[in-house]
Amino acid sequence: MIEWFKNIQWEHLYDPQLAWDSLPFLLDAAKITIFIALISMFFALILGLFLAMARMSNFWFLRWPARIYISFMRGTPLLVFLFILYYGLPVIGIQFDSPITAGIVGISLNFAAYNAEVIRSALMSVSRGQWESAAALQMGYWQTMRRIIIPQATRIALPPTFNIFLDVVKGTSLASVITVHELLYGAHLIAGRTYESMTMYITAALIYWVICIIIGHFQERLEKRYNRYLNKT
Repeated sequence: MIEWFKNIQWEHLYDPQLAWDSLPFLLDAAKITIFIALISMFFALILGLFLAMARMSNFWFLRWPARIYISFMRGTPLLVFLFILYYGLPVIGIQFDSPITAGIVGISLNFAAYNAEVIRSALMSVSRGQWESAAALQMGYWQTMRRIIIPQATRIALPPTFNIFLDVVKGTSLASVITVHELLYGAHLIAGRTYESMTMYITAALIYWVICIIIGHFQERLEKRYNRYLNKT
């Protein structure tokens, strides 16, 4: 054990100068990571809302397809799904115009299933008395959802939704396998050229960490804002 420790070439573990010189290139790649994450989360939320509503529907022809979709997406790896989209669909004549498009579609469709379950649980957690009060005021279903149920469910769904967004940010790294030039792909390119794998992957990990810290900061601010309104009531 001691001999192994002595044989470690510490100068190859992390090269701060290389990390600093590579930072502009990695930050440009990080912009693509953030872009993919934001667009993917946007569509995943929209699709997740429709899936949640279908999952709660009294009509079996809406409920069961939503359940099967959610079960499939939650039960299969995102990486496999990206391979199917980018490398499998061209076999039947369906091809994306760019790897980024395929990555956004794959990530959106996959994480929509997770968002659907979060939204569904948040909607169901609103007490039945809220529905009864809206009915007493002669409010329709969609008016009740828009003015009473969804605002309350949003506060409940906020923490798990941000957790999913963090997973989306980290999940964009899987898009590197379909040649999307995001952060991990950029680190891999520099590592292949300089043979300093540890330096580049540690630097990439630190950038991911900083991005997630910033997202966590926005999460805390939004939670405080909603809790302030809750305390006033």
